[in-house]
Amino acid sequence: MTGRIRILIAVAVVAALGVGVWVYLSRGQESTDDAQVDAHVTPVAARVGGTVLRVPVADNQPVDAGTVLVEIDPREYQIALDRARAELANAEAEAAVANANVPITTTSTSSGVSTARSGVEQAQALSEEAQHNLDAAEARLASARAKVSGEEAAAARDERDAARLKGLLAKDEVSQQQYDAAVAAAESSRADVAVARSQVHEAEFAVQVARSRLGQSKVAQQVAGADLRTAQTAPEQVTAIKARAQSSAARVKQAQAAVGRAELDLEHATVKAPIKGIVSRKSAEPGQVIQPGQPLMTIIPLEQVWITANFKETQLADMRVGQSVSIEVDAYGGREFKGKVDSIAAATGSRFSLLPPENATGNFVKVVQRVPVKIVLDGGQDPDRLLRPGMSVTPTVRTQ
Repeated sequence: MTGRIRILIAVAVVAALGVGVWVYLSRGQESTDDAQVDAHVTPVAARVGGTVLRVPVADNQPVDAGTVLVEIDPREYQIALDRARAELANAEAEAAVANANVPITTTSTSSGVSTARSGVEQAQALSEEAQHNLDAAEARLASARAKVSGEEAAAARDERDAARLKGLLAKDEVSQQQYDAAVAAAESSRADVAVARSQVHEAEFAVQVARSRLGQSKVAQQVAGADLRTAQTAPEQVTAIKARAQSSAARVKQAQAAVGRAELDLEHATVKAPIKGIVSRKSAEPGQVIQPGQPLMTIIPLEQVWITANFKETQLADMRVGQSVSIEVDAYGGREFKGKVDSIAAATGSRFSLLPPENATGNFVKVVQRVPVKIVLDGGQDPDRLLRPGMSVTPTVRTQ
């Protein structure tokens, strides 16, 4: 009995020593097995739709940035680019014509205004001259008619004198010479009447010509006025030409944008790797018809991995950014990596879940929450890229 008690006492002592050693060694450390390797997962999707011609990569294949991943049939996009370039050339030609018309229209309209004003002034001067000529012709006509009246009165007097002297000549009361002089005077008066009447006819003709020229000058003045009014619309014409030029320039920019979009679509027909990494979850196959935005594969850059450790909220009291961490990787027999605490999440993991807990329902049960902690690895520890996202690890943070 005494021997068994001694054995029990010895076991208890050994156990107590073991617990003491474990407490001593684990003091100032926080560890969790709820941790895994994380990395950026870059989805690669189609920017344009079409038929897949070639997929020159395979699952789990390393690729560099710019490596061709998928080739989509580019013929439709090449046709669209050619059409856009043709429309751009047409728009540029129209813009060149419109821009050339601006100075031509400006110069021609300015010259037209000057010419029209000169025409109005000339027509007005001709009209005034025609009116003056008409007034002079009418004055000459009135003078000629007055002269005819005087000459006719003189001729009637001379006729009467000749008739009276003829009777006296028969009675020998006057000489033949006096009678002949009276007859000559009567004939001269008749000739003067004829001359005066011919001058009246000339004056009447001159009046008709003057009136005709006055009418023509007035018509010319009206035409010149209409030309001037038309020419005075030059600013509006220039404004319209400039507006057409601006519209043509806008169409050129629109066509340039269409060419740029067509070039992008043609470029996007060849899908390239945006980063260096490992191809995963490849779903694109030759002959497949894909749509814009359809996922094709993912690329994971193994050069940039970290550890996401979900520590209990009770373990965070002494945990700080920059503290050293040792990480044991389950997949490699507990191989240890070194790192440090990079950051502590701003909320617990449950807050980021699809259905966050609602503690105001009256059914509250207190549960210890876990907070994600990001741990980055020290450089140069994984040259062979052995750590893969999702691997289970056990990090231990030295808090003291």
